[in-house]
Amino acid sequence: MPIVQVDDPQDPRLGDYRDVPDPVLLRERGIFVAESRLVVRELLAHPHLRTRSLLVTEAALESLRDLLDARPGDHTIYVGTHQFLKRVVGYKVHRGCLGVGERPAPTPDTDLAQLASARLVVVLENVGNPDNVGGIFRNAAAFGATCVLLSPNCCDPLYRKAIRTSLGATLRIPYATIEDWPRALTRLHDMGFTIAALTPGPDADDLEAFIAQRPPRVALLLGTEGPGLSTGAIEQADRRVRIPIDPGIDSLNVATASGIALHRLGSQQ
Repeated sequence: MPIVQVDDPQDPRLGDYRDVPDPVLLRERGIFVAESRLVVRELLAHPHLRTRSLLVTEAALESLRDLLDARPGDHTIYVGTHQFLKRVVGYKVHRGCLGVGERPAPTPDTDLAQLASARLVVVLENVGNPDNVGGIFRNAAAFGATCVLLSPNCCDPLYRKAIRTSLGATLRIPYATIEDWPRALTRLHDMGFTIAALTPGPDADDLEAFIAQRPPRVALLLGTEGPGLSTGAIEQADRRVRIPIDPGIDSLNVATASGIALHRLGSQQ
């Protein structure tokens, strides 16, 4: 675990950190970036994700020292000032702490082992906003959802902003992509899940009424804000459920709605 002081923004060893704001380049290079001390701790502690390197200030390094001493690895730790980190990355780094992890191979839903025993899972359709994806993963971790399934057009859970918003939950909660969307939602039916589509539609059942007769296994289906769930996804749902809100409000933010629904569903497991 070499610790290297750096002061040249053009140092070739820092190449992974020069395109941090560009998610496409990061994906092409097979890496992702964790930002903030809390999220970097999640990366360092993960049993299966490999940390390639860290770029930190002295203060951030000291805040991670206990974990680095307990779990020494072969990653290099580059240390510089706040101003130096900004020159390398191009923006002010949150709490002076970045980590580069090696991106795992994509997991299709058919290979997600956790589904076999899950009682509560989250399914996302076309949720492209990283703050919403991160918030939903954070809620999933808080309220006992086992895993998250995503349609192909969802935001990458390993996008830097999604990881940070989730407080590292996207590194902790298993997830997979359903490529043959939405037809493949039938696989959840075959596994005994009741698919509950969360929608503000007036024909939907009240969430509390659904919870009163909660099925043993629930897949909570959430769509993007604005268009909502597609017709194809809605047709795959067993139930439509809604959170009652003031009639003057059109709908809730999807991350907020997921927190309310997961709190109620999780408490009934």
